[in-house]
Amino acid sequence: MDAPDSALDALFREAGATTSGEAVDALIAGVAAAPPAMDPEAWLALMPGGPAEAMSGALKARLQQRLDAARKSLERAQAVGPGIHAARLGALRDQLRQRRLSGFVVPKTDAHQSENLPGCAERLAWLTGFSGSAGSAVVLRDRAALFVDGRYTLQAAAQVDAGLFEVCHVTGDTMAAWIAQHLGKGARLGFDPWLHSVHQAATLHEACASSGARLVAVDANPIDAIWSDRPAAPLAPAFCHDEAFAGLGARDKLRHVAALLAEAGDDSVILTSTDSIAWLLNIRGGDVPFAPLLLAFAIVHADATAQVFTDPRKLVDGVRDRLGDAVTFASFDAFSAALDRLGSGGGQIRVDRDSAPDAVATSLRKAGARLRYDADPCLLPKAKKNPVELAGIRAAHRRDGAALCRFLAWLEAAAGSGDVTEIAAADRLESLRGENTHYRGPSFPTIAGADANGAIVHYRANAASNRTLKPGSLFLLDSGGQYLDGTTDVTRTVAVGEPTAEMRSRFTLVLKGHIAIATARFPRGTTGSQLDALARRALWAECLDYDHGTGHGVGHYLCVHEGPQRISKLPSRVALESGMVVSNEPGFYQASSFGIRIENLVAVVPLADVCDGNGKGRFLNFETLTLAPIDQALIDPSLLDAAERDWLDAYHARVMETIAPLVDAATARWLTVATRPLPV
Repeated sequence: MDAPDSALDALFREAGATTSGEAVDALIAGVAAAPPAMDPEAWLALMPGGPAEAMSGALKARLQQRLDAARKSLERAQAVGPGIHAARLGALRDQLRQRRLSGFVVPKTDAHQSENLPGCAERLAWLTGFSGSAGSAVVLRDRAALFVDGRYTLQAAAQVDAGLFEVCHVTGDTMAAWIAQHLGKGARLGFDPWLHSVHQAATLHEACASSGARLVAVDANPIDAIWSDRPAAPLAPAFCHDEAFAGLGARDKLRHVAALLAEAGDDSVILTSTDSIAWLLNIRGGDVPFAPLLLAFAIVHADATAQVFTDPRKLVDGVRDRLGDAVTFASFDAFSAALDRLGSGGGQIRVDRDSAPDAVATSLRKAGARLRYDADPCLLPKAKKNPVELAGIRAAHRRDGAALCRFLAWLEAAAGSGDVTEIAAADRLESLRGENTHYRGPSFPTIAGADANGAIVHYRANAASNRTLKPGSLFLLDSGGQYLDGTTDVTRTVAVGEPTAEMRSRFTLVLKGHIAIATARFPRGTTGSQLDALARRALWAECLDYDHGTGHGVGHYLCVHEGPQRISKLPSRVALESGMVVSNEPGFYQASSFGIRIENLVAVVPLADVCDGNGKGRFLNFETLTLAPIDQALIDPSLLDAAERDWLDAYHARVMETIAPLVDAATARWLTVATRPLPV
């Protein structure tokens, strides 16, 4: 990028601004690296003193130059042949030789263990071409492997050059086992300690030790040394999340977390998860795609004070004033020194092994801290939504359901024309959601998969893969929205034209599993792993299954994937508690043919009625939040029992009653048919 133009410098001099043109250009580079905001001019508030009108025009022109340059760079990267990844892999191996490393681990994450990454942290995608939301690679001098879970096996095979990377399923061939097998005695495996949690680093240490190798923390990431056009760190305004939506003030949350620390004997806790910091302080931002997060670290003390480390240029809209003296802010550069000071005090510091970077624990330990490993104290309070949050989530789902029903009515009429593509369908739904009150953008990249693309669990359509919806096919649409009062996530699979008997049978088996979760009653203390088999029982009876979890936690205007709760085969020690929101999304995928998933969000609530007095107050169940019809063209009623039919009819009646008043007359007429009782 060329230097700031003279006209911009002149405008700043005339305005008497003390900020240099170079500093302004650096700020604009960060703005260009952040995801597009709902308000395209909100970033102007980042300018010191606020720009005058004439200056605003020049600033916006400079931003457009940055965006155009970034777009052209992306187009060039996409236009080059597959040899680009071979060249990058070769350059990384050159770095390894220079640093006397036998290999290097490249995770899909950042220093916050985020799912949604800023562009500057997309090292795995840059190196391998794999764009899924989870995965890791290990690069040795003579071989390399990419490790993904069942959601991404098909996607990885399509995106990654098998001649460069062996694609491994994490269940059958763990990264630790692969390292232990291929690293020789005396080998030195490098890792970036800011990109691996304490737990992950310990696993790598064990894998290396088992083969006589050594794990080596690097001072600087070798990929950053060869990534010449790496994007700048993102820069977007931070803002206060109103208590009318949050239900509880930041100071009240601080006091609650401080009490948890004091009860455990902890003097402080290190928070590195951005959604924990956002929840605790009622702050939202725009640094990463699909989640309203501010990139930051925090140290919270047992006296209910906190230090936050972020880019201070982001703190607009009275954030400092709203939080008061209990919260102080400093730059990212000050974090390491703060850890040293904290550790030298000799206090007991809580660190979450699953989220805190290994570099944080190492710094504290070297400085003299007494570390106590325990869960981030924000996790459970954040997961257990308060009554105000739950009310907002229900309201968001009503509006979201109205937009989805308008879309489904349109799709039924338009799909048979042969003109509707995956991308066109996703854009149509996004446009309808955009008309809703409090809407702030999608909560994840929409999965719009027709035919065989629907079998790719986390498929994302692009110009090359974009399919047209054709009669006789299935269309899987998994999408969601971020609203100031809640986050949504919903999947519907619909038939385009007449489905086959196999499609109807498989869909109905998935529906039976969905209903089994929706109607489950369970005692307090039950974990999601104890419920998971309910969703799979009907599929298992036909020797079928799906290779992903049944449910993930969902945040409140935060991350669409939130822990610690989940419904999964994977063992869990976290019980489902009242106020938690999870997804209910069993599926089935016929490779190269079609995919099926039915997803609603549900809230864990106390069971209102019990079989007898013994269960009073001890049992929980799920309240279904999502409101949209399930395609009856895909249901084989003969496979449903009476209770399952009753649940579906009652659910559809509720959808009709709730959504019909919120939509236009044509959609309401469509709803009347789509929610009719199943035929006897």
